[in-house]
Amino acid sequence: MDALLRWFIPWELSPTALFLLAAAAVIYVRGCRRRRTSISRQIRFWLGWVLMWQAFQTRWDYYAEHQFFVHISQQLSLHDFAPLLIMWSYPLSTLRAGIPLHWRLRWLRPLNRSVVVRGIKVVMFNPLFAAVLFGGMALLWLIPSFHPFVMLNAPTYRLMNWSMALDGLLFWWLVLDTRPSPPAHLSPGKRVLLPLLAMLPTMVWGAILALSMTDYYPIYEICGRALNLDPLTDQHLGGLILWIPGSFAMVLASMIALRHWMRLSDRGRLKKRGSGQAAGSAVAPITPPAV
Repeated sequence: MDALLRWFIPWELSPTALFLLAAAAVIYVRGCRRRRTSISRQIRFWLGWVLMWQAFQTRWDYYAEHQFFVHISQQLSLHDFAPLLIMWSYPLSTLRAGIPLHWRLRWLRPLNRSVVVRGIKVVMFNPLFAAVLFGGMALLWLIPSFHPFVMLNAPTYRLMNWSMALDGLLFWWLVLDTRPSPPAHLSPGKRVLLPLLAMLPTMVWGAILALSMTDYYPIYEICGRALNLDPLTDQHLGGLILWIPGSFAMVLASMIALRHWMRLSDRGRLKKRGSGQAAGSAVAPITPPAV
């Protein structure tokens, strides 16, 4: 029992992470009371929220610093699975309903209309940039010559975790958009292809790590491993996790995007070729599906 309780004690307490996670939880609960949100969407949100909290603020972080395959699991949670589950729950309308109206009018609306935020959206939601950033972000922190510095330098380690989580939320927000384009940033077809394109770098590197007989990350041997695994077994496990579960998250997102594409087509919401008008312009804008 004591060992179980110790698991939930943060290895490195982050007031910022705790505040943001707690604020998101309170706002979401408040939004669910004000706006009808399906049980399936609530379940996906809370699964993603718990996974994000586990990766940030439990003993998991200790093992991630002392075992390569646990580190890969943590990064996949922060970058892929937790953000994917959260954005698959389509929480923005619920979170918006949970924010007091005067806050939205006083702060959120002017911020959303600011030149800086609009410029960031133009860059971050460019399909090529989004794919390169998403795939490159995961590999950047795993460069063998750079990884020891990341693991030994506390500010850089925290930057890695935050950048992975934020990049994941932005990327899945872009990919899982249910609307036609415009107003969505990408066409439905591009949303299907984008995860498949983004998964190629990590899939290749994961396969290399899983099959290689060279220890690329001796830093874990130097600092001491938390579990009794030899270096190559640890690396092979990490490579397999990066290769197979990591690819699964991308394929799942692509299938969700394909489903939205088919739904838009069935409802006549796709723009016809050679026409500047949307086929279903008279139909009210669709809301995220309550599946």
